Amino acid sequence: MLLGSAVLFCQVSFAAAESPIKKTEGKEPLVQLAILLDTSNSMDGLIEQTKGQLWKIVNEFINAKQSGKRPEVQVALFEYGKSTLSAASGYIRQIQPLTNDLDKISEELFALKTNGGDEYCGWVIQEAVEKLAWSKSPNDLKVIFIAGNEPFTQGPVDYRKSCKAAIEHGIIVNTIHCGTEQEGLNTKWQDGALLAEGKYMVINQNQAVVHYEAPQDKDIARLGEELNKTYIAYGANGLASQARQNAQDANAASFAFQGSLVNRAICKASDNYRNGAWDLVDAAKDGKVDVSKLKKEELPTELQTMKETERVQYVEQKKKEREKIQKQIQELNASRAKYVAEQVAKRSNGTQTLDTVMVSAIREQATKKNYQFGECGED
Repeated sequence: MLLGSAVLFCQVSFAAAESPIKKTEGKEPLVQLAILLDTSNSMDGLIEQTKGQLWKIVNEFINAKQSGKRPEVQVALFEYGKSTLSAASGYIRQIQPLTNDLDKISEELFALKTNGGDEYCGWVIQEAVEKLAWSKSPNDLKVIFIAGNEPFTQGPVDYRKSCKAAIEHGIIVNTIHCGTEQEGLNTKWQDGALLAEGKYMVINQNQAVVHYEAPQDKDIARLGEELNKTYIAYGANGLASQARQNAQDANAASFAFQGSLVNRAICKASDNYRNGAWDLVDAAKDGKVDVSKLKKEELPTELQTMKETERVQYVEQKKKEREKIQKQIQELNASRAKYVAEQVAKRSNGTQTLDTVMVSAIREQATKKNYQFGECGED
C-alpha cells in the first residue's frame, strides 16, 4: 500500500523483549498506530510499500499539535497469514509492541518475508486490541491499520466481535484492501471499518509509489547522515543500537526512489525520532540520566577518560550540533514541501498507494481529536 497524496503535507513468537511503554498523564498527547500486515503470498508489494513509506507516515505528525502540544508517536507491528507462523496462534506474530524506537520498527520491516497461509483478520485485530499497551486517555489517538487481500471473514474469530471490541476501547480500525473496491466490499473489508468508526480504503499493492524529487533532497539526505555524528552510544545496548541506526539509513537509501531516505532524515530532525534508551544526548535531554554520575563502564570509550565536567560539556556540545543540523533540515523541508505540493497539483493522477490512504485517514481522524496540522517548518 502507498500513501500518495501525503506528499502534500509534512512528511508516520512475541518479540516483546522490550517492556511496554507507559503513558505519563499530563505530558504530551499520544498517537498510537498499530500496523497489521498480511505477509502471505502475493503481498510482497505491500511489504515493499510499507518499507518505503514508514518515515512519511510518521512525519505526518511533525507539525501536528493538540492543545498546543506536539504528540509522541508510537508504532506497533504485526504480521499475519504466513504459513510458517504457528497455526495455534492463528498464523499471527506480534513483531513489535507499541514503541517510539522507529529504527527497530524499520529493521523488522526490512526483515519481513512472505509465504502462503490463512489470513485471519478478526483474530489479528483481537490480538492487537488485547496485547498492546493502549493508552487509557480518550484524548489520545489510537488507530489500527490492517491491510490484506483475502476475505475479512476468514478464521475462527468473528471480525465483527473484534472490531466492536476495538472501538469500545477507543481504538479505530481502518481497513486497506489490496485489490478492487467491489471485491473488498463483497469480502467485508468495508464492514469491518464501519464497525470500528474507521475508513475502508483500496490500493494496488503493486503500484509504484510516486516520489517527486525536490532540489532540497540531496542536502536533506546529507544532513541526515551528519546527524549520526551527534549520537553518543552508552549502556549495554548502545553500540548495537547505533549500528541499527546506521543500518536503517542504508535501508532507507535502498528505497530512495520512493523518497524514503529524505523522509527518514526529516523524521530524524523531529521530536518523533527519540533514542534516549541508548543515546546520551537524548537521555540527558529527557532527564533519564545524569551524565556526570554514570559509571565508567556505561560510557563510550571517548568519554571514559574525561572528568565529570568535561563529559557534561561534551554531551552539551553534541546537543547543540544536533539542534543546528535539525534546524537546517527543517528549514530545507519547509521549502521542499512547497515545491512538492506544486508538483503534485500539476501531475497527480489520483493513484492510491499505502502512504496516500494512510495519511488521508490519519489526518481526518486526528482532526476529530482536536489536532491541528501546521505547515512544514512551522514552529
